Amino acid sequence: MTDNGEDSRLHHVCEAPGKEDSVINDSRPYEISLVDSKSCKEHNDALKLTAGNSEGEISPYQPRPPSLPRLSKSSKTGSVEETVRTRRLRNSQESLSDPAETGSSTDSLKEDQTVPAPGVAMVRNHNSNVRPLSAVTTRSPGFRDRGNSLSEFESRPCSQQSDPIDQWVRSTKVRLSPVQPTGPLPALEKSFASATLRAANRIDRDCLDYSVLAKEKLGERLHRNLSDSRLLENMGSDSASVNSLRSTYSVLSPIRPQDVRNRSFLEGSVLGNGALLGAEELDRYFPDRRLGIYIATWNMQGEKGLPPNLDDFLLPTDSEFAQDFYIIGVQEGCPDRREWETRLQETLGPYYVMLYAASLGVLYLTVFVRRDLIWFCSEVEHATVTTRIISQIKTKGAVGIAFTFFGTSFLFITSHFTSGDAKIYERILDYNKIVEALGLPKDLPDTNPYRSTPSDVTTRFDQVFWFGDFNFRLSKDRVDVEAIMNRTVEGDMGPLLEHDQLSKEMNDGSIFKGFQEAPIHFFPTYKFDIGCDIYDTTSKQRTPSYTDRILFRNRQAGDIKVVKYTSCSSIKTSDHRPVIGVFHVKLRPGRDNIPLGAGQFDRGLYLEGIRRRITRELKRREAMKSQGSSTICTLS
Repeated sequence: MTDNGEDSRLHHVCEAPGKEDSVINDSRPYEISLVDSKSCKEHNDALKLTAGNSEGEISPYQPRPPSLPRLSKSSKTGSVEETVRTRRLRNSQESLSDPAETGSSTDSLKEDQTVPAPGVAMVRNHNSNVRPLSAVTTRSPGFRDRGNSLSEFESRPCSQQSDPIDQWVRSTKVRLSPVQPTGPLPALEKSFASATLRAANRIDRDCLDYSVLAKEKLGERLHRNLSDSRLLENMGSDSASVNSLRSTYSVLSPIRPQDVRNRSFLEGSVLGNGALLGAEELDRYFPDRRLGIYIATWNMQGEKGLPPNLDDFLLPTDSEFAQDFYIIGVQEGCPDRREWETRLQETLGPYYVMLYAASLGVLYLTVFVRRDLIWFCSEVEHATVTTRIISQIKTKGAVGIAFTFFGTSFLFITSHFTSGDAKIYERILDYNKIVEALGLPKDLPDTNPYRSTPSDVTTRFDQVFWFGDFNFRLSKDRVDVEAIMNRTVEGDMGPLLEHDQLSKEMNDGSIFKGFQEAPIHFFPTYKFDIGCDIYDTTSKQRTPSYTDRILFRNRQAGDIKVVKYTSCSSIKTSDHRPVIGVFHVKLRPGRDNIPLGAGQFDRGLYLEGIRRRITRELKRREAMKSQGSSTICTLS
C-alpha cells in the first residue's frame, strides 16, 4: 500500500470516528479519536517513518508493534469486545502471578501510564482503554526504558501531572499508595544480632589456643586468616554476622554457593586457589604454619594391668594446650592391644580420633589426630621389620607409619633394640637393618625425591620421629652413677650423659645419622621397682640408664622446635618410666595429587571410648553425690 493510500484511509477514519465499520482489514480493530486539530497530520508523518524506505526494508533497530489477533469472518462487534476483554483479563492475571512483575509496579503499569505528547493520536480499543499510538509505531519511552524504576508519568514535573487526560489515564488501573509508618521507628543498636547469629560461627572450646595466639603473638594476621576477606567484600549482612565471621574463635569460614558449584579438589598446586592442601586452607587452620605433635614412648613390661588413669601420661597438667597429633609407641605392650587402644581413646575424649594403628608382636604404634584435621591427611601406610634371627619371635624390631599432612610428609618409627649393657654393636646392626628394610613409602609420592636415598628410609620424608626402647646404657658402675645423680642439681644431667652410649655413638656417626635429640633434664627412666621410685633392688642391680629416647630428623633445618622433653614419673606399673616429647613442626602447602584418606578413622573404637568416658563420669558424680549426702553422728 502506498503512502497516499494510507493517508486517505486514515483521513476517512478521522472524519467518521463513530462508525462501527471503522475496522481496517479485520486485523486493526481500533477507532481513532481526534485529540486536536493536528493529530491526523502528525499521525500520518509517524506512519511514514515506520513504513521504511521505498524498497520495503525495515531498520533492525526499529521496534515492531505487537501482533494483533486475527478475527474470524463470522465475528461480530460483540465477539471482538469479548475477545479483547478476555485477553486483557488473562494478561492481568499473568502479571499478578509473575513474581518478577508483582515485585515492581512500574513495569506492569508502564504501557497504561504512558501519556502522549500534545498532538499525538490516542488509540482506543473496544474495551475503552486508551493507549498512545506513538507507543506502537515509534520508539517510545515505554519500550526503551522498561528497566527504569520510575514511569514516564512519575518522572514528569508536577505542573504537567495535573493534566485531565493524565488523570483519566491513571484511573484505568488502581495503584495502592505506599504504607507509611504511624510513628517514628525505634532506633537500632550499633550491633544487633539474634542468638543464632551470635552462635553461628562458634566452635568447641578446644580451639581456644588459636584465639590466645591471635591476641599474644599473631594479632591481625590471624584475624585475616580466619576469615575470607573476599567474602566480606561481597556479602551484605549486619554487624554481628561480620564480627562473628572475623572472630578469632572461628576457624571455619562460611562457604558461598558458587564455591560449592565450582570448587574441585581433583587438581591443584601450591599456588592454586581453592586447593584442599594449598596455602589458603593451610593458613586458615594453621596461621603460623606450625603443627603440635605429642609423642610418647613406653616399655610396659608386658603387664596385663593398665594404670587406672592415663591423664598424666597423655594430658599432663603442666601443658597449656593439647596438641594436634598424639603418637604413642609401646614396647612389650599389654596382651590385649584393643583394650590399650580403647583406653587411649577414652583418655583423649571426643576431640580426637584414631587415624591409624599398627603392630609387630608386642610393639604397638598408634596415631591419634584431632577430628577436624583428618580431611587433610593422606592415606596412611605402615611397614614392620623384625630384628630377631628367628622371625617368629617378634619382641625386637620396628614399626613405621607414614602419611602426608598438607604438603609435609611424616614418618613415625617405634622400635625395640637388643638389650644388654655391652651389646652396642648388636644395637647398631638393628638400626642399620631397620633403615634399609623398612619399605616406606609405598604409594605416597615423595615430596622431595632429589634428597632421598634408597638405602635409608629416613631420607624419604620431610619430618621423621624415631622413638622407643633403644636399650643404650650408661657405661659406668651403678655406685658411680648413683653418686653423680646425688650431686645433680636443677636438672643438669651433663655429668651423666658423658657416659651415655647412645650420645657417644651418635657423635661418632655410627647410628642415627642426621638425627637430633632435645636436651635431657630428667633422671634415667630404667630400671625401677614396680610401684615405687626406687631403682633396681634385685640381685642383678642394674645400672640406671636412659634406654627410652625420642629422636627427630628434618630435611630443612629448624623445621622442628622442641617444646618439652621429659618423663612421666606418675606411671609406675612398669620398670620403665614413659618418656614424652612435645614438638612444633613447620608445615608447607602441598598439591592435590596424593591419595587422601577421605576422613577415615576407627569409628567403633571412638564410640566405645566415648561410652566408657561417659560411664566413668556418671560413676564419679554418683560417688560424689552419695558422699555429700552421708552424715556422721557423734555422741558426747
